[in-house]
Amino acid sequence: MHPFIITYATMEGSFEKKREGERIVEKFFKLNEKGSNVKTELIAGLTTFLAMAYILGVNPAVLADAGMDKASVFLATAISAGVASIIMGLVANYPVALASGMGVNALFAYTICGQMGFSWAAALSAVFISGIVFILISVTGVRKAIINAIPVQLKLAIGAGIGFFIAFVGLKNAGIIVASPSTFVTIGNLTDPTVLLAIVGLLITIALVIKNVPAAVFVGMVITAVIGIILGFMGMAGMPTLPEHLVSFDFELKAAGACFSGISELFANPFQAFVVIFSFLFVDFFDTAGTLVAIGNRIGLINDKGELENAEQALLADAVGTVFGAVLGTSTVTSFVESSSGVGVGGRTGLTACTSGVCFLLAVFLSPLILSTVTNAVTAPALIVVGIMMAQQLKGIDWDDMIFAAAGFVTVIMMILMYSISNGIACGFIVYTIAMIAAGKAKEVHPTVWALMIIFVLYFATPYIM
Repeated sequence: MHPFIITYATMEGSFEKKREGERIVEKFFKLNEKGSNVKTELIAGLTTFLAMAYILGVNPAVLADAGMDKASVFLATAISAGVASIIMGLVANYPVALASGMGVNALFAYTICGQMGFSWAAALSAVFISGIVFILISVTGVRKAIINAIPVQLKLAIGAGIGFFIAFVGLKNAGIIVASPSTFVTIGNLTDPTVLLAIVGLLITIALVIKNVPAAVFVGMVITAVIGIILGFMGMAGMPTLPEHLVSFDFELKAAGACFSGISELFANPFQAFVVIFSFLFVDFFDTAGTLVAIGNRIGLINDKGELENAEQALLADAVGTVFGAVLGTSTVTSFVESSSGVGVGGRTGLTACTSGVCFLLAVFLSPLILSTVTNAVTAPALIVVGIMMAQQLKGIDWDDMIFAAAGFVTVIMMILMYSISNGIACGFIVYTIAMIAAGKAKEVHPTVWALMIIFVLYFATPYIM
């Protein structure tokens, strides 16, 4: 047979195999039904990854403040994000990627390990248990009962409060604000090159977000890092640097399995253990629910009854991601609202999430580059800008109703001033319940809220009665 004919036949066979593969993918993810195609989904997945990629630098920096090894956290973050996103795509067929969540990592590092004094192993134990509980409520239908029990306005206040808190952390880490014995906090040293780099990075990132640049937060980090590297070459100290090797095959997860060794420490004080686990569960649960509803509305996953299709599967995937992440050694894995960037360019199915997941898994090889270039000055703008985005939830609070105004304000302000997300949540629940009693609406308070209020009161009282 002529060589040309053989070559043509071979090419035709390979094309046929490619088409068959595409048909299998289209059928599995229901691409035609959802009005999408393989190319669009792949582009959407890459877009979502780029929008979320900042977490690969920010999360190790945050958890390092809890005493964890940055390289280990980076690997755990990338691997858990990759696996969880792929599970979301395969199980729920949602174009939603997952990774270690902003806000909840701050809860982990600065409240649980910082203020409350738990070791990072005990905090990982709490994350692991919260994930198990999340799985149980996802498969038993308790989900709806919990969602309906918590007032919407209180949920919004908690989300906004976390935004203010992580912005505060970003300002502190950047040195833009520093401690003061007379005023508690004050302006930092604006002549410090690292502080100036953070300020420049913040302004650049804000401008990118306003201009609706795709993956604005990530792009802002890259630009800030590049500026820092250039300044470092010019002799300025404390700047991001380029590593000797851009790629690494060292996959040592130093914190893997530590979530099991911290359980005894966690439950040394049962009240504290409950508050810690509940705080992780609460933030993850409602953050996930909010993200899924927002994206579900956008791509038509809300049915005639106002219910989110495949919600249980999506929540289950999220919960499994949290458990898996805790075992590897990272804070709570949750659905990222940045997934909307991929949806914005046409992502409609789980293939988008799977693509993002593969990108996260490939990122594990780039640990030297990311860890050496991503300093506090580079991550601070990301923390502040994400905080600004989260704080926008305040607009949903009815400030004309003193019940919600008081509960919402106390939740936000106490998170910041007490430097504790869980304390802010606790104060918000207590004020809300008391305000409802004062308004003669005690009967309208859900039994779940009553129970939580009592637990939070006991939580604050425990150090003084034991």
